[in-house]
Amino acid sequence: MRTGSIRDILYEAPGPKTRRRIAWVTVGALLLLAALLFIVIRQFYVTGQLGERYWAFFGKLTTWRFLGEGLLTTVEAAVTGSAISFTLGFLLMRGRLQKNRLLRWFSTGIIEFTRGVPTLLFIYFFFLVVPQTGWKLSAFWKITLPCAISACGVVAEALRGGVNAVPKGQREAALSLGYRETRLFYRIIFPQAIRFVIPSLIAELVIVLKDTTFASIVSCADLMQNAKVLISNYDALLSIYLVVAVIYILINYLLNKLSDRLAQRMNRTGAAERSKA
Repeated sequence: MRTGSIRDILYEAPGPKTRRRIAWVTVGALLLLAALLFIVIRQFYVTGQLGERYWAFFGKLTTWRFLGEGLLTTVEAAVTGSAISFTLGFLLMRGRLQKNRLLRWFSTGIIEFTRGVPTLLFIYFFFLVVPQTGWKLSAFWKITLPCAISACGVVAEALRGGVNAVPKGQREAALSLGYRETRLFYRIIFPQAIRFVIPSLIAELVIVLKDTTFASIVSCADLMQNAKVLISNYDALLSIYLVVAVIYILINYLLNKLSDRLAQRMNRTGAAERSKA
């Protein structure tokens, strides 16, 4: 099975006619976007939003240091939340694949619950309900844990899909060689499953990164929260939010390129292994 990038997973490869149609639509959309961008910039100019007072503070090192500190917190929350969601998702995936009916039903229930409840509700639960139990969490964990729990169900299903994508014949061959189920899973099945789902896991990392923008609810000093502080200090809502949006776009673009590189590398590795076989 060929490992694809995020785009390969979401869309099938188009034919020649479809590619030409996509090219024309793309050109038209770019022209429309350029016209819209011109209108927006002109309106900003007319209303004075491009004035020096709204942009001059970006020339100060302290401004970028403050945004950088918030960005670091955002990245830490996203990476930590992704690691926790992967761990929880792996356990839920293992539970759903077990023969024990009770464990399988329990894991399935948790997966469907975490997939169905919005991230914002998890955040409010950790922000408003958990402190009443006496469990004191820092603002960092009040945003990281909800994002991780919200994503773990999706991760579990992605991992399960990767496991099911491994050809059944490999399991049968390994059992015939005397492998036990646990060793078979960790030595043969799961390493191949990871190859299939890494693009999906990176896509989920992007979602976790976006979910961390709710950090201002719990007063966590992430990128968005620091942006709000700058807005209150300089009264420059448009310019600051525009810069922050560009930062998020760049991060997501880099993650998407990482997904492409990993997919290409794994395709080459898989092809090399098949040729040796």
